[in-house]
Amino acid sequence: MGSDGAGKGWLPMGKLTDKKVRNAKPGIYGDGAGLYLRVKPSGTKSFVLRVQHMGRRQDVGLGGYPADLTLSEARDKAHHLRKLARQGKDAIAERDREKIVIPTFKEAVSLAYAELSKGWSEKHADAFMASLTEHSVPKIGGRRVDQISTSDVIAVLSPIWTEKPAIAQKVRVRIMQVLSFSRSKGWRAAPLPDARELRDGLARQPKGKNFAAVPFKDVPAFFADQLGREDTSGRLALLFTIATAARSGEVRSARWEHIDLEGKVWNRPAELMKAGVKHTVTLNDAALTLLERAKALHGGEGLIFPGTRGQPLSDMTLSKVMRTAKRDETVHGFRSSFRDWAAERMPTIPAMVAEMALAHSVGSKTEQAYLRSDLRDMRRALMDAWGNFVAQSLSGARSNVIELARA
Repeated sequence: MGSDGAGKGWLPMGKLTDKKVRNAKPGIYGDGAGLYLRVKPSGTKSFVLRVQHMGRRQDVGLGGYPADLTLSEARDKAHHLRKLARQGKDAIAERDREKIVIPTFKEAVSLAYAELSKGWSEKHADAFMASLTEHSVPKIGGRRVDQISTSDVIAVLSPIWTEKPAIAQKVRVRIMQVLSFSRSKGWRAAPLPDARELRDGLARQPKGKNFAAVPFKDVPAFFADQLGREDTSGRLALLFTIATAARSGEVRSARWEHIDLEGKVWNRPAELMKAGVKHTVTLNDAALTLLERAKALHGGEGLIFPGTRGQPLSDMTLSKVMRTAKRDETVHGFRSSFRDWAAERMPTIPAMVAEMALAHSVGSKTEQAYLRSDLRDMRRALMDAWGNFVAQSLSGARSNVIELARA
């Protein structure tokens, strides 16, 4: 192994002692079985292990003496790494792996979020953090990422796999993102849980079905009941979701800077929308009243319906309001309630208008190319009528139906 330029020899395979190590002059001294003490001309001492990996010699630095380890500790470490080397493993990589502090899954979620979210929309980043915080962290948050197994992932997914299949699929993908990120950082050596094993350990998900919806005739009674209860972010967000026929995520991410109270519109930026296209919602009296209540509760800046510590509400917060009211339907189902109401109670309004109010794409590509208008006046008439229907007490309307002249 040479003398490191020190001009001194090294003791051939002789066992070192604490005294020899302490008094060693510049040079290289063997302790046996590939372990050496290296002493530089400056007097700095360190232990080195010589092993073979893939037919080539590896010199593995173990640490300095006495700051990092003693002779006894160096022998223990050398014994451990020799054993791994005999198994065909890279001793240097294994040594470095042991130096890494392995984070818990909860810590890895935050670290992955901080890095990966740089390329995400705000909406996607919020959904990533909220879903993992709610569904996975309570169950596996305290486990180190190198210890997360297929059974751990199944334990997270099982309670929501058939009840909330869409959410469960997203949580599964996001767990894998965190574990994959952990592998890239050297925190995890094991491969990701196998998709087939996950499927074998979970019940078969129901095939695609419509979201359970409150019959539109029952919506006014539900709305009035909730309106008479204590104002909370979750309850006001749910009522605003109903009044605007919006998606839950759009409401939970809504900010005051998106609202034009004078123009009575909610200008939703592209990053807030499922289709990635900006969309304007006309605000009826019911929606405007709910905004007033939200402002009185939390102020008129930032998120309109904030959760704890000013973070966006989780999707479960709105669902909890439904469960507390002993309703089994979904929050998203209120969009179906609105659509059914529009079809039955507003026959003079073209179906295209209701679809545009729901921020759905309408018509063929050719029709979309020629349709320059967003039909805002007709959408406002439709949404005002919906507000009158679900919350007549907030609208001051005499009738639940607004008739428009046929085009």
